[in-house]
Amino acid sequence: MKVLVTGGLGFIGSHTVVKLIENKFDVVIIDNLFNSKLVVLDRIEKITGIRPVFYQFDVQNKEKLREVFIKEKPEAIIHFAGYKAVGESVAKPLMYYQNNLESTFALLDCMAEFNVKNLVFSSSATVYGLPDKVPLTEDSPVKSATSPYGETKVMIERILTDICAVNKDYNVALLRYFNPIGAHKSGLLGEDPNGIPNNLLPYINRVATGQLKELNVFGDDYDTPDGTGVRDYIHVVDLAEGHVLALKKLATNSGLVIYNLGTGKGTSVLEVVHAYEKATGIKIPYIIKERRPGDVPENYAGTDKARKELGFKCKFNVEDACLDGYNFQKAENERNGK
Repeated sequence: MKVLVTGGLGFIGSHTVVKLIENKFDVVIIDNLFNSKLVVLDRIEKITGIRPVFYQFDVQNKEKLREVFIKEKPEAIIHFAGYKAVGESVAKPLMYYQNNLESTFALLDCMAEFNVKNLVFSSSATVYGLPDKVPLTEDSPVKSATSPYGETKVMIERILTDICAVNKDYNVALLRYFNPIGAHKSGLLGEDPNGIPNNLLPYINRVATGQLKELNVFGDDYDTPDGTGVRDYIHVVDLAEGHVLALKKLATNSGLVIYNLGTGKGTSVLEVVHAYEKATGIKIPYIIKERRPGDVPENYAGTDKARKELGFKCKFNVEDACLDGYNFQKAENERNGK
């Protein structure tokens, strides 16, 4: 099967591309390199021995997107492309609505025109909003999200649900995943955002390697065991495997399916810090700051449905992810002469 992966050079996208190639899928990537790097393509080739076909442009560009559909004839799509920083979305809502929605509209128009019926959408646990209770299951209510970023996920999920309601031959998987962390064991792929990281583990990585002075912990007065926010931190390699399993599910003419991809266990920010220190032997200094707008106190997954219907099961824990993330950052610094 030929799979078109939008945002395929990003953190989650690149790990998923590796898993797809390892599972004998034929992969085509589109990425505008807004928050990714072209060198990732070389590293995917180094890991797998195969260089995926790559196109550099923004998925909002429907004319270029049509050209790819005409030339490559994809049979399925995995849609990662989109802006993803919660805090930035609060500050720049229009940028997020425009980019995330218009890229999806362009993609759906091309799918309809070229009769492509299989789509895996990169959604998020943020669609559950402020949870009434945890763990969150796929039956938990979808609410108004706590940020414009999250609201784009809610809106796109609704659009895809409505499309599937009238197109019974469409097969769409909404993958609501939680907090991806870690890196590929090779040290070649990992999360290396431009500028100051928005996510926890890349920030800790840069503290551990001396690039940043200390970790900012946003809030220690939540109603959680240690006062810091609790999340479900899933190793990115496990998450990538979930996308492969979802694609295989779509091949059974599944219609619309929804799955949480997480570990089923909540871990606080300070517990991640301590796990990192244990895994690497490096002390991580931190300071407590005010809560960030858009953050929720506690959020972790119920994963029974994904386990039963997809055979999804995490192989790695938070310490594994911390060690892999550190090894990637250390290797990346060496490659860049830092």
